[in-house]
Amino acid sequence: MSTVSSAPGSRPASIWGNRTYSKMFAAYAMASFGEWFDAFAIEILVAYRWHADPFMIALIPVMMALPGILLGSFAGVIADRWKKVNLMLIADAAEAVLTVLLLFAPGMYWLLPLLALRAAMGVFRVPAHQALTRQVVHEDQLLKATSYNGLVNQFSKIAGPLLGGVALTVISPQLCILVNAITRLLSCMLLYTLRHIEENEAGGKPKESGDSGSDEEHKQSFAQLWKQGWGALLQRRILLSSFIVNMAVMLVILMIDFQFPTLYREIAPHNESLLGWMVSATGVGAVITILILNRLGKVKYGIGIGGGVVLVGAAFGSMGLLTPGSPELWSIVLGLVIGVGNGLFIVTYNYVLQRETPEGMTGRIFGIQNMSASTIMIAAPLIGGALIHGWGVNRVFLFLGAVVLLIGVVCLVLQAVLWPSKQAATPSQDMREVSG
Repeated sequence: MSTVSSAPGSRPASIWGNRTYSKMFAAYAMASFGEWFDAFAIEILVAYRWHADPFMIALIPVMMALPGILLGSFAGVIADRWKKVNLMLIADAAEAVLTVLLLFAPGMYWLLPLLALRAAMGVFRVPAHQALTRQVVHEDQLLKATSYNGLVNQFSKIAGPLLGGVALTVISPQLCILVNAITRLLSCMLLYTLRHIEENEAGGKPKESGDSGSDEEHKQSFAQLWKQGWGALLQRRILLSSFIVNMAVMLVILMIDFQFPTLYREIAPHNESLLGWMVSATGVGAVITILILNRLGKVKYGIGIGGGVVLVGAAFGSMGLLTPGSPELWSIVLGLVIGVGNGLFIVTYNYVLQRETPEGMTGRIFGIQNMSASTIMIAAPLIGGALIHGWGVNRVFLFLGAVVLLIGVVCLVLQAVLWPSKQAATPSQDMREVSG
C-alpha cells in the first residue's frame, strides 16, 4: 500500500514520520476532545438544568441516528469516490456552524433538530476519515493508526468530561458547547493544509494514467458500488461475524447508553460531577487497554471482541445495583471496567474492519456499519426509555447488562467458528511486525 507522504513501497521508520497522517491525527484529536466536552455539557443541560423526561432524553440518540439511516450508505460510496480530505473539511466546517447554533437552543424542541443536522455531517466525515487512514499509512502500520485513533478518542473521554465538570462550576453548559465549535474550526484549519494532497480516490495503489480498473469503477452506478460493499461484507466470514456481534451488542447497549444521566440523577441527585468522573474513568480504562494492546502487538479477534463485550456487560449490570447510598468509588471502578472492555472491543473491531476489508471498499464498509448502527439507534433508545418507565432505571441496567454479558460469553465459546484461526493468523503476524 502506498502513502501520500512517501514514495510508493517505502515505509517510514515511525508512523509519525508520515506528515499526512500526523496532521489528520491532530485534527481528529481536536475534534474528538470538543465532541466529548460538548456531549457532557449537553447531558448536564438536559438532565439537570432542563429536567427532561427519560423519554425526551431517549430522543437525543434517535434524532442523531436518523441521518445515518438516510445517508449512511450514500456517504460510504461518496467517501470511496470523492476526495476525502475535502469531504472531511466541509463536514467539520458545517459541524462548527451548527454547534454555534446549539448555543441559542431554548429547549428540547430546538435542540433535537440541530443535533440531527450536526449528526448528518458526521455521517460523511467518519467513512472518509477511515478510508483515508487506510490509504495514507502502510498496511503493517494500520494497527498503530487504528490504536492511536482509538487512544485519542479515549483521552478525550477523560479530559472532556473532567474539564467540562470543572468548567460547569464556573460557566454555563452553553459556553462549554462553544468549546466544540472552536475545536472544529481548528480541525478545519489543519485539514485545509492537506487539501492539495494527491490521494488515491478508490483504493490502496497509486492512481496512474491508463488505470482501466479505476476508470471502470468510477463509471459504475451508485447501486452497483453499494451492492459491492454489501457483497464484500456478506461473503467474508470474519467481517460478517464481527458485524453481527457488534450490531447485537449495540442493540442492547443503546437502550441504556444515553440513560446514564437518568441513572445518576437518582443515585447522585446532588452531585452532577459524579457522572463526569465515571465517564472519565471509562476513558482511563480504555487508554490503559489500548496502550497494552499496542505494546503486545497482537490479539485474537475472538478474545478482543468477546472478552471486551463480557467486561462491558458485567459492568453495566453492576451499575444497576448502585443506590443513593453506594460509595462513589464503585462508580469509578465500574467506569474503569467499562473502559477496559470498550477499549478491547472497539480497537479489535475497527481493526477487523480495516484489515479484512478489500482495498477500495473501506468507505463503503464503514458506511454500511454507520447506517446499520443508526438504524438500531432509532428503536433501541426508545425501547430503553419505555423499559425504564415500566421497570425503573436500576432494574433495566441490571437486566440489559446481563444480556450483553451473555453475548460476550457466547462469542468466547464460539470464537473458533466466528473467527476461524486460519484466517485470523495473518493479522496477528502483522501485529507482531508492528510491535517489533
